[in-house]
Amino acid sequence: MERPRVLAVGAHPDDIEILMGGTLLLLRERGWEVHCVNVADGCYGSRVHPPARLRKIREAEAREAAEILGAVHHPPWLRDMGVFYEERSLRRLAALIREIKPSIVLVHADPDYMEDHTQSARLAVSAAFVRAAPFYQTDPPRPAFDADLCVYHAVPVGMRDPVSRQPHRPELVVDTSSVLATQLRAVAAHQSQREWVAATQHYEKFEDTARNHSRMVGFISGCFEYAEGWTRHHHVGFCTEDFDPLRKALGPRLCRVLRRSRSWRK
Repeated sequence: MERPRVLAVGAHPDDIEILMGGTLLLLRERGWEVHCVNVADGCYGSRVHPPARLRKIREAEAREAAEILGAVHHPPWLRDMGVFYEERSLRRLAALIREIKPSIVLVHADPDYMEDHTQSARLAVSAAFVRAAPFYQTDPPRPAFDADLCVYHAVPVGMRDPVSRQPHRPELVVDTSSVLATQLRAVAAHQSQREWVAATQHYEKFEDTARNHSRMVGFISGCFEYAEGWTRHHHVGFCTEDFDPLRKALGPRLCRVLRRSRSWRK
């Protein structure tokens, strides 16, 4: 029997590790085959390294991080701030989804605080949708498949809608406390980001970006100390209405967010 597969689609190197790494580690523990792809190469995420050099550094870091997560790494094909909803990228990502045949696709929030995140999520959603369209040509060509596939959106960065700035409430929350140490190791593999994050996001330690995010989600949930949040994309064209493989796979590690408001203080 084939192992079930999950594909995480991030905008840049380190996005997957920070926003999705705990969930991927838990799925791997349960026998899932894990795949990761960053749409953009992270080439502008430094005030020290020029883009051509940083591109190579960040590719090596992404591969190391994927190895820590126990994931198959797939290389990027775009530059930072070059992620747009356009046909070339859609055909490229659709080919990858057809090749992997995942039951779960994890993507960024839509919208998120920056357009690379938002556009990569929209590309992934459309690429997942056309997996079953036999006359849609991918690049490289891959045959269509029509098995159920569920898309889950991560919480936006900072747990807020980027336009209204109102708190975001995910549908499901995953307890990632038991795998946090390994997740932080994967985040730490992105050594080139330490200076950049310290200067632009005011974190003394790069790993604090993931730790603080997980603490926020856990606190808002009212269930767990460290967590990641997910909201299912609409099922039509993707799967049956009751298809919820993340809930089925992780079971007791899930909870629904409390309806009452909780104020987060860093």
